[in-house]
Amino acid sequence: MNILEVKHLRKWFVIRRSLLDLRKSQDRIVRAVDDVSFDIRQGSVFVLAGESGSGKSTIARLILKAIDLDDGKIVFDNKDITALKGRELRWFRKNAQMVHQDPYASINPRMKIMDIVREPLTVHEPDGEHEEKVLRALEEVRLEPAEEIAYRYPHMLSGGQRQRVAIARALVLKPKLIIADEPVSMLDISVRAEILDLMKRLQEKYSMSYLYITHDLSTARYIGDHIGILYKGKIVEIGSIDKVLLNPLHPYTKALIDSISEPDPNNLYREKRIEIKDETFETIDSGCRFYNRCVYAMDKCRLEPKLFEVEEEHKVACFLY
Repeated sequence: MNILEVKHLRKWFVIRRSLLDLRKSQDRIVRAVDDVSFDIRQGSVFVLAGESGSGKSTIARLILKAIDLDDGKIVFDNKDITALKGRELRWFRKNAQMVHQDPYASINPRMKIMDIVREPLTVHEPDGEHEEKVLRALEEVRLEPAEEIAYRYPHMLSGGQRQRVAIARALVLKPKLIIADEPVSMLDISVRAEILDLMKRLQEKYSMSYLYITHDLSTARYIGDHIGILYKGKIVEIGSIDKVLLNPLHPYTKALIDSISEPDPNNLYREKRIEIKDETFETIDSGCRFYNRCVYAMDKCRLEPKLFEVEEEHKVACFLY
């Protein structure tokens, strides 16, 4: 059973011509999200991976209905939420929470931890007793002693502890889906594994689902079940995490994997070649989004390749296959 189904999602932004820059002859259209489809199974982790500017965070905002989509359909827990408003939208937002990238910027520095974690309860369960739930949530994310942590301010905690607070705030409502947008990218390497272990433990305990957004494929394989590789608003490869990362097919996926740093000291001075062209090589208005950077680009790539299944649970959008 799928907890979330995203179907043909589209969001384009129009960059208006600036009066201060008369060199621009017309408005520019940015196809931030262009015909994106994927499913998230109940109790599983779907990873959305790609470089900065590929449209990952825009997809998260569209799913949470922070911005309006141009086209497409979003189904959550077998209910079409595409046009939800008012009380029904509140039901969805109670069941879909978000953990942001920056653990300090995403929480109010003037509020105590108790009030930060209690805030979603105040919105969605205004008549309930909240203090016990907050303390239980803090214990769940291993912020102990919870009675002491609850009355501290964010600046009194470390970066890892602040991210645990953000996770506790998302967890306190017992949502069915958590969208985690680069949740460990701003933390020290020594803390990242702890946060990922915590997220996996909570996911297994409560059968929650995650949409895990990242540019780091090393953490993606650690936590994910399925993955979609996003490039300039298009999914270019999608499938089970092992099939995509152990047998990458799309040239962009291969370049992402090749760019991962290796901790082996024997490789310190070994030159590592990433097969990708400079983006200024050539620009086309249609066709494969990766055409101008791909070392395998052909004339037929000026047409847009569609995702097709090369094996079970493994699809790629590339004319090489």
